[in-house]
Amino acid sequence: MGWLRRRPRRDGEDAPRDPEFAYFSEREAALFRATVREAFAELGLEVTVYAASVVDDQQRRFGLGNLAAVCHRDRRGIRVWPDLIRRHVSLVVRTLDGPSALDTLPPEQIRAQLYPRVVNGEGIDPDAFGYARTVAPGLYEVLALDLPESVMMLTDDALDRLGDPAQLRARALKNLRGLPVEEHETVRDADGMSFEVVLGDSFYTASRVLDLDALAQRVTGFPLGEHGALVALPFRHQIAFHPIRDTSIIPALGAMASFAAAEYEDTPGAISPYVFWWRGGTLTQLSEHDEEGGELRIVVGDDFQELLERLIAQGPGPR
Repeated sequence: MGWLRRRPRRDGEDAPRDPEFAYFSEREAALFRATVREAFAELGLEVTVYAASVVDDQQRRFGLGNLAAVCHRDRRGIRVWPDLIRRHVSLVVRTLDGPSALDTLPPEQIRAQLYPRVVNGEGIDPDAFGYARTVAPGLYEVLALDLPESVMMLTDDALDRLGDPAQLRARALKNLRGLPVEEHETVRDADGMSFEVVLGDSFYTASRVLDLDALAQRVTGFPLGEHGALVALPFRHQIAFHPIRDTSIIPALGAMASFAAAEYEDTPGAISPYVFWWRGGTLTQLSEHDEEGGELRIVVGDDFQELLERLIAQGPGPR
């Protein structure tokens, strides 16, 4: 009889939690940070380890949030963390020590690999990304250069070298529209609530909110109507939406708010835990966490309330 292989165990929720990465126990977090330090040391870099980052002797800071989330979400458990961490650290060091793609790639190739990327404001330095366009409260659109092993978000200095920002953004949006829809599924419940979810390995899946009307046409076969859509972009590899046409918006709003909050937790490339009203390219936030209790709640302004009342008066759509 062969031995059964058990899935590597993680510490239970009752174990003391790490203050920075609460999905790790204190023991798991210590192991994670020690492995990160070892991975840098193997490449000849001594780093000082902090709660959410490490700093090398050249004062270059490397954030650990995305890598920690990748390790946490890998179902194979702690045994694969060393390989995941070494691969990530090796890629980071190669990218920093190698020549810049802006110096080695011809201008037209750079433009062909340019994409808009929607990011959480906590992930960018406002002094370096002064050109960033506000998409919604706390969310910004920046331009990114897609490379074989990494994504380079372009700073003000980089754009100065490439040309007119408006023309570069137009080309980036064109490139975004050319991306395939990798995966699509419709989330439904027994009462008829539904919304669409698009997923993919692309770092720009959630950024398709910038071209949501075209995405909806490709996925559902219909463009968005005058009322727009509900939309959520929890993390970079996922976007969810529900075209607004009738009172089906009411159950969809609650379901999408819960979906966005859950999918945002502990994910690499987290963007927003909230659901928004997309109308003509403008995003209005419709959910938030209560500051006192932290509970999720729906918040609507006068325009959205008026829309709801009109849809209710119109009556339910076809089932």
